[in-house]
This record gives sequence, structure tokens and C-alpha cells, in this order.
Amino acid sequence: MSPGGGCATPKPNEPSPARNRRRFIDRCFLTELFLRQSGKHTARFALPLALDYDSCLQPASTTFLACDGCGQSASPEHIARRLQRLEWTTRYRPVHIGTLLLGGVSPGADGDFLYAGKFEGQAGQLLAALGISTAGKPPDVVLGEFQRGGFFVTHVLECPLEASPSGQPSCDSLLLRRVPPVLARIRRSLKPKRVVLISELLAPLLSRFSSAELGCPVLLDSGKPFNLNPSDLSLGAQHLREALTAGTTGV
Repeated sequence: MSPGGGCATPKPNEPSPARNRRRFIDRCFLTELFLRQSGKHTARFALPLALDYDSCLQPASTTFLACDGCGQSASPEHIARRLQRLEWTTRYRPVHIGTLLLGGVSPGADGDFLYAGKFEGQAGQLLAALGISTAGKPPDVVLGEFQRGGFFVTHVLECPLEASPSGQPSCDSLLLRRVPPVLARIRRSLKPKRVVLISELLAPLLSRFSSAELGCPVLLDSGKPFNLNPSDLSLGAQHLREALTAGTTGV
């Protein structure tokens, strides 16, 4: 310390402590190098080694947040597919929804997804049940007709069910978890004049989809969801058209 209490300043021609340490290390290194080359090496000090900090670490697992439309893990691919389907759907959503057709799980193939405009599988079966022909019509004309009829299709799980790895919720569990937000969406956003359940997957949840919960009539086929499977399509379609005409059957 200097008499005034500050740090001592090295004299102009005197090496600093840091420089002295650097010189000492350099001399040690040169001595070690000489001994290695002369074959008379004895361990005197440890030379610095390169450290691989990641060598013993396991790769971190990727955890995605839950999708807001289905509750499954929202990977980038999952979100991209969801956004694409939302874009297709929003284009043909009626301003005032007359009939909300509510399914259980969104179909896996885009061809089965109504608003993709391919009208295969489930999409074709639904249009046939409603008496809307696709023969010789461009997709936008068919979807425009569907929209003008006041129809809108959505699902409790708005995304296809993915292969569930260990720890992922089951389909029944996902459906049950999604009921409260779906009910809220129907009441606050969609506001249809009536709701039609068109999936047998919703049968265990019928007590939750009551007119009191939704604020509008819920149409069922003799107390259960309408069956639009190919094996019973003609009968299910007939019952659906009769229910839509009457418009009074509810829970």
C-alpha cells in the first residue's frame, strides 16, 4: 500500500506481478518440454488439459406445451397442421351458425376433413347425410352451399389423435379435459341455434352436452349421437334430416 492508502504502483522498469507469473509459467513449460524431448521426463506439474464439458451430459429431452385445440403435445409440425386447418375452416364459417355439427376427434387424413375440399371418407358421408351433392361441383361451390345452409363442423379434439407415447393422455381422457373449453366456446363464440352430436365418442359425455349447458337445443338420435358410419349411413342420414326438420329433439 502507498503511504496515502492507495494501491502501490510498480516502478517504471520493474515487471508487474502478473508479468512475473507469466514468465514463471513459461519457464515451467519450457522445462517440461525439454525433459519430454530428452527422455528424462518426470512428472513435475500438470499441464492444462482441454475440457469437454458436454462429454458426460445426456441430450436434453424436448418438451412441448399442450395444444389449445386438443390438449396433445404441440410440436412445430402439429401447430403447422392446426393452423392450416383453421385457415380452411375460417373461410367457410357462417356469420350466424344455424346448426353446429359436433364430432369427437378431427379426422387424421385431410381428405376426410370437410374444409380441405376433397370430400372423402367422413366429409363425403356428412354431405351425403345432409343431402348436399358434390357431383360436378368445384369444392368452393360445395362448401359455399354448406355455409349458406348455416352449417358448421367442429370437433371436441380439433386436431387428429396422434400416436401416444408413454405418458400421453388417452383419447377418453383428452375428450373429457376438452369438454369445459368446448362448452365455453359454443356459448360465447359460436352461439349456434342448435347443436348436433355426430360422433359415438361423445356418448359417455352426453350429460355434459345438455341444452342447459349450451344455451340451445341439442339434437340426438333416440338419446344418443347420430351414427354416420358407412355401414348405417342411410339410416343415420335419414334420422339426421328428420331431426333437423323437426329441430326440437333435445336432451
